[in-house]
Amino acid sequence: MKNINLSEWALEHRSLVTYFMLVIVIAGALSYVKLGRNEDPTFTIKTMVVQALWPGANVDDTLNQVTERIERKLQETPGLDYIKSYTKAGETTIFVNLLGSTPAREVPDIWYQVRKKIGDIRGTLPSGVVGPNFNDEFGDTFGIIYGFTADGFSHRELRDYVDIVRKRLLQVKDVSRIEIIGAQDDRIYVEFSTAHLAGLGLDPSTLIAALQAQNAIVPAGVIQTGDEKLQLRVSGSFQSEHDLLDVNFVAGGRMLRLGDIAQVRRVTADPPQPRFRVNGEPAIGLAISMRDGGNVITLGQEISQAMTQVTADLPIGIEPHLVANQPEVVNHAVGEFMEALWEAVAIVLGVSFISLGLRAGMVVALAIPLVLATVFMVMEAAGIDLQRVSLGALIIALGLLVDDAMITVESMMTRLELGDDRKRAASYAYTSTAFPMLTGTLVTVAGFLPIGLAKSMAGEYTCSIFSVVAIALIASWVIAVVFSPLLGVWLLPEMKSTGHEAGAGRGMRLFQRLLRTAMRFRFATIVLTLALFGGTIFVSRFVPEQFFPSSDRPELVVDLKLPESASIYATDRVSARLDALLKDDPDIDRWSSYVGRGAVRFYLPLNVQLTNDYFGETVIVTRSIEARERVRAKLEKALESDFPELVGRIYPLELGPPVGWPLQYRVSGPDPERVRTVAYQVADALGADPYARKINFDWIEPARTFRIKVDQDQARIVGLSSQALAQALNVMVTGTTVTQVRDDIYLVDVVSRAVEDQRLSLTALKSLQVPLSNGRFVPLSQIASFTNAQEYPLIWRRDRVPTIIVQADVAPGKLPAAVVQGLTPRIAELSAHLPAGYHIVSGGTVEESAKAQASIAAVAPFMLMLIFTILMVQLESFQRLFLVLSVAPFGLIGVVGALLLFHQPLGFVAILGIMALIGMIARNSVILIDQIETERAHGLTAWDAVLAASSHRVRPILLTAAAAILGMIPIVP
Repeated sequence: MKNINLSEWALEHRSLVTYFMLVIVIAGALSYVKLGRNEDPTFTIKTMVVQALWPGANVDDTLNQVTERIERKLQETPGLDYIKSYTKAGETTIFVNLLGSTPAREVPDIWYQVRKKIGDIRGTLPSGVVGPNFNDEFGDTFGIIYGFTADGFSHRELRDYVDIVRKRLLQVKDVSRIEIIGAQDDRIYVEFSTAHLAGLGLDPSTLIAALQAQNAIVPAGVIQTGDEKLQLRVSGSFQSEHDLLDVNFVAGGRMLRLGDIAQVRRVTADPPQPRFRVNGEPAIGLAISMRDGGNVITLGQEISQAMTQVTADLPIGIEPHLVANQPEVVNHAVGEFMEALWEAVAIVLGVSFISLGLRAGMVVALAIPLVLATVFMVMEAAGIDLQRVSLGALIIALGLLVDDAMITVESMMTRLELGDDRKRAASYAYTSTAFPMLTGTLVTVAGFLPIGLAKSMAGEYTCSIFSVVAIALIASWVIAVVFSPLLGVWLLPEMKSTGHEAGAGRGMRLFQRLLRTAMRFRFATIVLTLALFGGTIFVSRFVPEQFFPSSDRPELVVDLKLPESASIYATDRVSARLDALLKDDPDIDRWSSYVGRGAVRFYLPLNVQLTNDYFGETVIVTRSIEARERVRAKLEKALESDFPELVGRIYPLELGPPVGWPLQYRVSGPDPERVRTVAYQVADALGADPYARKINFDWIEPARTFRIKVDQDQARIVGLSSQALAQALNVMVTGTTVTQVRDDIYLVDVVSRAVEDQRLSLTALKSLQVPLSNGRFVPLSQIASFTNAQEYPLIWRRDRVPTIIVQADVAPGKLPAAVVQGLTPRIAELSAHLPAGYHIVSGGTVEESAKAQASIAAVAPFMLMLIFTILMVQLESFQRLFLVLSVAPFGLIGVVGALLLFHQPLGFVAILGIMALIGMIARNSVILIDQIETERAHGLTAWDAVLAASSHRVRPILLTAAAAILGMIPIVP
């Protein structure tokens, strides 16, 4: 290829090249319009949730007979990272987490394998187990959420209207699915006094059997004659709660009416299902998810149009409220990034015009739209959206992509100053710089390769950086050697020969003086440089580490976690108190409250919490970033002083894969009691650190239980079994579903239970009259004794081992990595005294950051080999290869110094900047070495060749460095 001069070819086919330029610009503009818009790059949440129920079982039985069996089978899952689970009495929830290196395309098949494996053991689970059920849509994002409030309408009426809206919105093209939030199912409660029934000699089972028999759907037969077929229908099914009042049944030889011995009422479920409020008002929400491949901004426009039509048909009093609006956020974010991009373009153009002059600057300026148009075309073809990471990559690439055009133009100007005509100058620019530029371009691209190949969630999140930068840099080289020479021939002026290069001004003379001094005292220069580098390595440990920074969105998330034994009523009261604090705050635009569950995933990196009575979450949308911090400070004080009964956490949305509490230590071992003791010791260690705040546990405290110990001998004498006794208690306290009323599209459960003052009183429980098979009753206290006890309300496990997570927040201005580093000696001392089988492992932000960096480090050898190969092909000398490689690490001197000076952490994003810097250094080194060899080929000594080449290349190197540095200004926070 070195024998083919692409610049010369372009000049000989000017019309064709001009045509291609026009096509690229037009096609690029069309691609830009059609490119998808999104807030964050998509990445796969590689988690499946498996749930099973075993009604009536205690925690230990559920753990040993259900959770253990399922987990043991799930450990055969291909690509498994770890399993974690929590087990409650009669309920198990298991999270199957795949390795971050698992390719996204393989995840659906793995979830299919999980279903098959659990299906294989379904028959080995205890009888009575419901499920297991699977949720492999855990990572779905619901970017648009509407909340509907009602004034003057019942909850059921509001739900009917919301369901109509849902049906209409499901017809929108890009909608995938719509989840209803906060809807409460209706229940028909048949409530009776156990004492009254005992006085009448009535067994509640008689009442239940009568209701079931009348409402049953049983085929009544079909009459087929010679001419037609007649379906037989038997009346009696319940149409409403009023039908139950009139049910008559025979008991003890008497005809009794249900309405005379029981209260029948239709209300919402008691206890309630997870609730939802908007701005403190009870509401029902619609969470809308976009189909794969959709455009979120287009979806927002379509939903807005549909909602305008639907709202016009809603009655006065039912109001929709836009709770989450991802299209607006994306539109704003993309707009800001595009504004930053055009500002960066303007800055780079300004550098070009000032340093090169109007005409030469115009050549560089015209290269930018050509490169960007090419990038937009390839992005559309590759399915890369405009989002936070890809737009950031464009700005990173912008400072690099003008390098080639600047080098080409500067080389042409140099030859023009020496007397060449424009065509010969363009041809010389190719032969002298094209291949060193290509080598530098490929080295820079290879520097980003670990991002593109990193097998982790963080790598998946940021991989578009590699794609966009690679596209931009390769396109910039093609533009520089094909289009820029033609533009230069058109725009650069002919110059009179001066016989030497221009630019020998005061600045150049100063540079040459410094260079000669450094070369003359080369050993001192080398020692000083190595000393600076050694000092940099030493002080680099004082640079704090960070995973990803917080999002710049104005939302605040408030987690409210009560003790695991808390009821949903307690959570609701706490959430309502928080609503009262938020009301009328001028810094708050709106807020939404979730009671008994976490917020739906309205933002892809959100750390989603599942349904639990003791948990609530509030999402606050403030009016600005400054307002967000003011609200956060006020709420921090309020939680500390006014909400002592809960563990509260207030935090902005995170970037990158979700982490949760930044400080986490997992304490695991076979005995939960010993694990609990160690967890308290770890908490004490965290408490001694001044930067650890809000230390808490994901579970640790046992809860009160009320045990009924049956005297089995006495029970047998009266003809009673433990099963019959448990059923009688369940009917009284919790209630049992007797039948269902078919109401339009709904099925309304009919629940039989005791009246409130009997089912909520332990005293009434002791005096419960238990029906016997002979129609008589016996007091529960006669056949059982009662004791108070404690047991864990839930148990978390990780890889089948009980695990308690000690978690905490960090003080403002402090990073988790620094706190973990300070705690390391104390935690290591605790670990050293643990018995075999017990472990303390650091988790949270530090663990996720380590995973991300390890995924990059795993690809680093391949990256280095590729860089070595590219450089060796260009340099064909081990000596020159070593020279280039020895220079690249010295960029860390400036990096570490700048991070310390501006108090910035070394995070995942900063690592990307270091890679770009190393690529730039390698590129400039290759071009400089190539120029030195060219000067030596012209007969200069090594000393003079270095001076001449450095003087020749200092201007383009400074210009490209200035363009890269100043081009980043628009994205500086």
